[in-house]
Amino acid sequence: MPSSPDLAAPRGLPPGALLALGLCAFGSAFAMRLTDPLLPRLASEFSVSLAQAAQVVTVFSMAYGLAQLLFGPLGDRFGKFRVIGWAAMACALASAACALAPGHAALVAARLVAGVAAAAIIPLSMAFIGDMVAYADRQPVLARFLVGQILGMSSGVVVGGLAADHLGLRLPFWGLAVWFVAIALTMQRVGRRVPRPSGAPVAGHPVRRMAGEFAKVLAVPWARVVLATVFLEGACIFGAFAFIAVHLHAVFDLPLAAAGATLMAFGAGGILFAFGARPLVARMGETRLAAWGGAIVALALLGMAWAPAWWWAVPGCLAAGLGFYMLHNTLQTNATQMAPERRGAAVSSFACCFFLGQAIGVWLAGLSVAEHGTRPLMVVGALGTLAVGAVFGRLRARQSARTLAAAA
Repeated sequence: MPSSPDLAAPRGLPPGALLALGLCAFGSAFAMRLTDPLLPRLASEFSVSLAQAAQVVTVFSMAYGLAQLLFGPLGDRFGKFRVIGWAAMACALASAACALAPGHAALVAARLVAGVAAAAIIPLSMAFIGDMVAYADRQPVLARFLVGQILGMSSGVVVGGLAADHLGLRLPFWGLAVWFVAIALTMQRVGRRVPRPSGAPVAGHPVRRMAGEFAKVLAVPWARVVLATVFLEGACIFGAFAFIAVHLHAVFDLPLAAAGATLMAFGAGGILFAFGARPLVARMGETRLAAWGGAIVALALLGMAWAPAWWWAVPGCLAAGLGFYMLHNTLQTNATQMAPERRGAAVSSFACCFFLGQAIGVWLAGLSVAEHGTRPLMVVGALGTLAVGAVFGRLRARQSARTLAAAA
């Protein structure tokens, strides 16, 4: 089933499905990155340390990752598109809870619920695309789907910075709640054209059955490589990325609104990749795409760490966004095929490892920043990402060679 380059209706997907999923991914990514530029403001507003303020990032990522263990099998059982629609409505309620939170502890609790609610959206969307689009055409389609996620990340940090300086802490959460209500209604309308899962309910205890699905994914050697790689990618890149706005504010005294706006360049780099994915994949292949992506992120982080002026962060974030999506989209494409007979559980395992990596990376980074500042953190993130991309590139080349040898 070849796909067309049209974002709204590539062949193999129901009309409007990819656009609806992209808009839903926008909200999920917006919620994820909204609090990054807010950390200094949260620390001041609630009289907590920066490391404590960073809990709103950590618990979201931790909940997002662990909830994958639930949503993958649910998507396989009830239909991925339908579960995504339910999750969008849950995200609306969780965003309203964040807006109403009276203090730091309540906000942390609401962010935990928001992380659980958002967990279904992007991974199940990827799995749904994997079900509908042939592997040979899948990476460009996934890249186009990621436009929504990229724009959501960029918008989240910008609005978070504006909220820190001008809008107040609660208005963005109210706006996010309204967005998710609208998207949930859109998903319901588009979902009428999506086929329902045809399988009958599977016998057996649901928890044991769920554990069995993930165990079968982990039994695949290449799946273990992909999952370990994406865990380290999340820890190295986003442990540093969550504190770039803090770095610009602390080192250059840049207002948080301007620091958040600077991070939009990360999303612009991702969009460059999304619309250039087809020729890049054809020219470089997965092996070089992953290795060069890690190298570009590393150079960008090192450049921002030692930049003599704040505006260096604009091309730095642009390059980091391009490099990240070169590496991450390659990992995503492998995740959709590492256990195709249980794709929902496989992609959910992938997302679980990615966001647990993010959560642990941000937690360790928050502890490090208090003692050593932001510059050493960015250097460690750069070196780690360089190693992740290079090692995965070599392993992917060996995997491809083994596959070709087996086919011969």
